[in-house]
Amino acid sequence: MNQVKKPLILVVDDNTNNLQVLGSMLQQNGYETAIAMNGEKALKFLRNIKPDLILLDIMMPGMDGYEVCKKIKQEYDTQHIPIIFLTAKTETEDIVKGFEVGGVDYVTKPFNSAELLARVSTHVEMKKLRGMIPICAKCKKIRQDKNYWEEIEVYITNHSDANFTHGICPDCAEELYGEFDWYKKAKNKIFNDDNGEQEN
Repeated sequence: MNQVKKPLILVVDDNTNNLQVLGSMLQQNGYETAIAMNGEKALKFLRNIKPDLILLDIMMPGMDGYEVCKKIKQEYDTQHIPIIFLTAKTETEDIVKGFEVGGVDYVTKPFNSAELLARVSTHVEMKKLRGMIPICAKCKKIRQDKNYWEEIEVYITNHSDANFTHGICPDCAEELYGEFDWYKKAKNKIFNDDNGEQEN
């Protein structure tokens, strides 16, 4: 059985204690983590690796979380990544600004662990169900996060909890077996059985 890939969460915060607490909590709950202590390091990380979700502090020296979020959302390869803001700001205009620049949610500091995990889980699952998947128009391979091309079933297995059961569609069955007598007989039997059921 294929092992399901753990979701990767990028935590961006200039406070080392926050990074340690968040990293430990996420890892204990089945996530892989990466950290960045400022916006520039976060953007550099994203050039090579695309996480499943970003936890982003707003108040950081240099580039604040709002600006980091805007830059992430401007790039085609990263605009689909959900961003949850971590903030000590509770004013309505600050929260609204977070949504305006592209954030999907926010958690106020000091954060409640159960609430944060619930929000992370929700948005990781939602990401699986939406977004644009770069697929080759000819061979139907999919470009994964590290710019390698994978067979569609490998990609889906690595990016979801789905398992495949293999069958064959009528068109492919016709192409593969259409000249064989056993196939023609089986096809005719199915056709006759279906017609019989409709008449009854």
